[in-house]
Amino acid sequence: MKFWIVGGAVRDQLLGAAVNDHDWVVVGATPQQMVELGFTPVGRDFPVFLHPQTKEEYALARTERKTAPGYHGFAFHADPGVTLAEDLARRDLTINAMARDDGGTLVDPFGGERDLRAKVLRHVSPAFAEDPVRILRLARFAARFGDFTVAPETEALMRQMVQAGEADALVPERVWQELSRGLMEAHPSRMFEVLRGCGALSRLLPEVDRLWGVPQPAAHHPEVDTGVHLLMVLDISARLQAPLPVRFACLCHDLGKGTTPSDEWPRHIAHEARSVGLLQGLSARLRVPSDCRELAEVVAREHGNVHRSAQMRAATLVRLFERCDALRRPARFDDALFACECDARGRLGLEDKPYPPRERLRTLLDCARGVDTAAVAAHTAERGLSGPAVGEAIHQARVEAVKACLATTALP
Repeated sequence: MKFWIVGGAVRDQLLGAAVNDHDWVVVGATPQQMVELGFTPVGRDFPVFLHPQTKEEYALARTERKTAPGYHGFAFHADPGVTLAEDLARRDLTINAMARDDGGTLVDPFGGERDLRAKVLRHVSPAFAEDPVRILRLARFAARFGDFTVAPETEALMRQMVQAGEADALVPERVWQELSRGLMEAHPSRMFEVLRGCGALSRLLPEVDRLWGVPQPAAHHPEVDTGVHLLMVLDISARLQAPLPVRFACLCHDLGKGTTPSDEWPRHIAHEARSVGLLQGLSARLRVPSDCRELAEVVAREHGNVHRSAQMRAATLVRLFERCDALRRPARFDDALFACECDARGRLGLEDKPYPPRERLRTLLDCARGVDTAAVAAHTAERGLSGPAVGEAIHQARVEAVKACLATTALP
């Protein structure tokens, strides 16, 4: 029986990166032996155990065989005769198919260390094609390691997988899991470049794929192409360390531009409403969490108004706050402003330009929220009014508060 650290921990150690957790493979052991050593069995599909002290996962060395389409269609075989090399051979990328023992000996049968030095993402074997999740995983690794390239033979294999319909077998939860993780990497644009390059983006996120080749007015978008703009927005969101809901809102904010008739280019009248409808469909299909979906809807609908907010009067600003539910949910509105800033700065040559609307609207919202609504309601009741009249009185009080703020406060 021998224990090996495998996969990401070995890769990250070779890269000089922090190693946050370890995956272990056990060669030459049976499940009974693991239990006798105090390990707790947790694997349902194949033998995985928790260490009695560290609680790290230890899996018995195994092989796998494709039995049906999709990523669920595998049969696993684990017994004491399965070698370390056989276990590593079933892994996705060469950089993830290395192992170390407790003495530091590196086992690297597929050239993972070489590919790390060359900054190449390469599949281990033709078995890569048996699991469509590997397309998403590779794209996510491209987002993590932004200066890595995809080996030409690996990109060709992914294209063949897409053409064979393997990507269509992916379940929504797994697509969202990998997509959300890729959005949170340092270079999320790379994920979408890789998916688009092999044809998977058009199958998994056609609403996003349609944005390439669609022009925008150069006066506002020096980069012109809507798809290029999207990638810039995503990378700005990563640079500013935005949370996942903000990054998802960035991904979906301009979806409607992909459905603008070509004879209306480069203008995109009413694309905001189309964006909302498209992202609602996308969110339902991938079962996107409600916090991501709801923020994305606000941003898709209102980002143009936020950009133009310096020209708005007090009444218009309060209506904006009300549509965004900002008076009740100021933290979500702040996230919406964050996404709008990413949109404004995700443009060629504007990456470092300040975005005054964010601080300006924060200040004005504070003024509106500072209205004593209980006092306004009581005063309205004293006048013999109730129901909608109370709501209108509160609305007008907020308009007056914002008007006073505009008149007396130095705003950006």
